[in-house]
Amino acid sequence: MSEASCETAAPEQRDRFIPLRKSDIVTGLAADGGLDDDQQTSFWQFARMLGAIFHHRYFKELDRLREAYFYFDPEVAPTAHRLPHGPAHDLDRAYRILSEEFVRVLKEANFVEIPHDEIARAFGEHALVRVKIKVPVDDYRDIRMFRRGHHRETIDIPSWYGLRWRRLDVDVYDDVVLMVATKPDGAPSAETKERRNTLVSAWQSKNWRAKSWQTKNSQAKSKKIRGGAVLFKYFRHIARGDLEALFPNARVVMSLFDQLSLGVPAIVGGVPILLKVASTLTVLFVVAGFYLGLSGTMHDNDTAQALAALSGLFALGAFVMRQWGNFHRQSLIHQKQVTDNIYYRNINNNSGIFNYIIGEAEEQDWKEALLGYYGLLTAKAPLSRDELGARIEALLARLFALRIVFGVDDALSKLKGLDLLREADGRFSVPPLADALAQLETEWKGLLHLGAR
Repeated sequence: MSEASCETAAPEQRDRFIPLRKSDIVTGLAADGGLDDDQQTSFWQFARMLGAIFHHRYFKELDRLREAYFYFDPEVAPTAHRLPHGPAHDLDRAYRILSEEFVRVLKEANFVEIPHDEIARAFGEHALVRVKIKVPVDDYRDIRMFRRGHHRETIDIPSWYGLRWRRLDVDVYDDVVLMVATKPDGAPSAETKERRNTLVSAWQSKNWRAKSWQTKNSQAKSKKIRGGAVLFKYFRHIARGDLEALFPNARVVMSLFDQLSLGVPAIVGGVPILLKVASTLTVLFVVAGFYLGLSGTMHDNDTAQALAALSGLFALGAFVMRQWGNFHRQSLIHQKQVTDNIYYRNINNNSGIFNYIIGEAEEQDWKEALLGYYGLLTAKAPLSRDELGARIEALLARLFALRIVFGVDDALSKLKGLDLLREADGRFSVPPLADALAQLETEWKGLLHLGAR
């Protein structure tokens, strides 16, 4: 996709993510006018009790994620990677459990998966990272990306060697989570192979000149992560055109322009030196042969010409080293650009992100349940599903200037799970605050009783 099309591409739908602090939501709802003074006090108690229940429930989710990740954690000792009984299908089952559990928690935190065709389109875009990147996609068993929240941002990019700057509008994802599984010793499943092949085709179409990465030697050289490991990476504020730079083992390669800018001066400067040296190499061999006893004759000026040849060889060597240094200097400049614009935005990795996403899932569930309860509590009559969604969306827009798609089904499901939802003829209502607090206390005692076993 060209930069022009990147400028006109707009997000297709609003997010479900609620980017508000819990205290701001409770304060805003309490001051909205739908509750009297006594109800406001009870509502604060309701919010705290609801948060405690969700926190207790998600504590078990964290343990399940850590347990499922143990055999795929690249930081765990290699001897612990095998399952106790060892069959390959057990490891495949463990990977499936990890993937399903992780994706479920992400969705509860209101992350959405980025479709692979969108990732493939991003491979043809450039935003802050204006360099060519080589990704060993074929080393991966599975590749999945998730994002949450997005906005439009205007950035300044250099042109004409930095003499001019131009403005570019790009789509920026507020949060991005990357899940990458490296190839195990055996062949990948058909599902993961098909998913990976989508990105392989996209990368090939963009980087048709760089074919050596497909060979086994290239894979072995670029592969720095053990086979069968699963990596999780969490980034913040990533432009869609920079998604390619997030992959592990991605490295910067020289573009055609860089190759010409370095290669043409090397040829222009190196050919005269090479021709000069070539014309005196014969004399150098004659002198060397004389001193080694291989030749019996040497003219008077042969020594001077041999010294000139040696100086020419040293000059040629110095020129080659200088060009090689220029090549590596340009590579480091490109790599620094990737580091400055991508890896400074890396928030956490691997098992370290579990605490974060569990906390985010817990908060999003709490916000949806609390907003759903408040919307039904302050309504004059029971509401249908669509009416409740529209009511909460209008409430968020009015109180917080926030335009989202409210997860009404999740809110109703959570309220029903806590036995706080009443349904009649497709319309919903909730018990008053006193009864709701009593029900939450009963739920809390039940959780403590189960935890004591």
